[in-house]
Amino acid sequence: MTTDAEGVQNPPSEEASPTNSSEATGSDPSDVVADDVGDEQALTVEELVATLETVTAERDDYLDRWQRTSAEFANFKKQTEKRNSDFVVHAGSRVAEALLPVLDACEAAEQQGVEGVEPIASQLRGELERAGLQVIAEVEAPFDPTMHEAAMSEPGDDDDGGPIVAQVLRTGYAWNGRVLRAAMVKVKG
Repeated sequence: MTTDAEGVQNPPSEEASPTNSSEATGSDPSDVVADDVGDEQALTVEELVATLETVTAERDDYLDRWQRTSAEFANFKKQTEKRNSDFVVHAGSRVAEALLPVLDACEAAEQQGVEGVEPIASQLRGELERAGLQVIAEVEAPFDPTMHEAAMSEPGDDDDGGPIVAQVLRTGYAWNGRVLRAAMVKVKG
């Protein structure tokens, strides 16, 4: 202990004390801290690597799931759009198919000479054709069993390439390339 000028005793300073931990152990305090920190860092690095591997695996799993879900959604969207467009086409063909007897009646009335029917029939036919109706009524066209129904036949010339339509007995109709009703025809050859 030291005494100051007024006679008060002061406790010994730590610097002068021989019981300092670094002096007592004979080791440098920075070495102890470095050793402790080194062990902690080694543990932390191992834990970080394990955590990184886990997070990377989760990320890859989520990415894979997202890509699959995205592809499934794109396929679902395409299928839905196709289904909707097919439904619209099918609904239009149903309406046209329901109007075929009206067109037949107009055609029969025109053939019998009823006045005033022709403008209405041509307007109805024109609107349906703009929507996708196609008339199958070509004379001298090659016979196609997918578009024609042979009701009668007559002998033909031998130089013909095959049977041809000689006369249309009932007009046939197609809707956007799909036959609604085959044309009833007389076949030559």
